[in-house]
Amino acid sequence: MTNPLPDDAPEYARRLMDVVDRASLALAAISDDASAVRPAPGKWSPREIVGHLIDSAGNNHQRFVRARDRDDLVFEGYAQDEWVAAQRYQDAPWHELVAFWQLYNHHLARVMSATPAADRDRERARHNLDQRAYRAVPASQPTSLGYFMSDYVDHLEHHLRQILA
Repeated sequence: MTNPLPDDAPEYARRLMDVVDRASLALAAISDDASAVRPAPGKWSPREIVGHLIDSAGNNHQRFVRARDRDDLVFEGYAQDEWVAAQRYQDAPWHELVAFWQLYNHHLARVMSATPAADRDRERARHNLDQRAYRAVPASQPTSLGYFMSDYVDHLEHHLRQILA
């Protein structure tokens, strides 16, 4: 499934689209039974990892849209383990999770592309990406929404490696 982005789309939006489309094919090859296997006690199964990535998409969707017009990048967190358990991703149909995750990330790639470059690239001194980003930014260092969008893709790739390694 391809979903072309505008010519001026940022690199990380294109990377997101590419990674998600390639990974969706690999994820679809995992059987429903195998997707429910936890690699060790206390570790997430592939279903739960994809569920976590859906939660990450949902939380970052609203962060990306709201941050366009703000002078800071201070975002509320969420209890990841509790969210995964509360939504019972372990019991959800594997192929539905993968399809939803793929489509949601297509939308996020469009959100990234639709965000004006001036809003993506503007540095903000006030942020909490030392707490919220996958690749933390020291609180004393300014950062941009574009960095956080790119970091979202890095986080997604990290979790895909856990499933597909």
